[in-house]
Amino acid sequence: MAENSKSRVTADAAFLRTQTQSMLRNRVLSETETINQARDANTARLRALRLQKEAADRAAAESVPPPPKRKRAV
Repeated sequence: MAENSKSRVTADAAFLRTQTQSMLRNRVLSETETINQARDANTARLRALRLQKEAADRAAAESVPPPPKRKRAV
């Protein structure tokens, strides 16, 4: 009984292949998810900085008095 039948060895090999593929797929998906989360965090950070800069630019533009109007010579 110490020896396994050929069909048992084949079944074990097929199971190990399937299990290895599943583990590999899960690892790839996990790495992809990590990359996506990092990208989303960076995008949110950059968006916040851009909105902050735009608000500061608008405030600076509002504080500058408009140039005086010229009278047209007719």
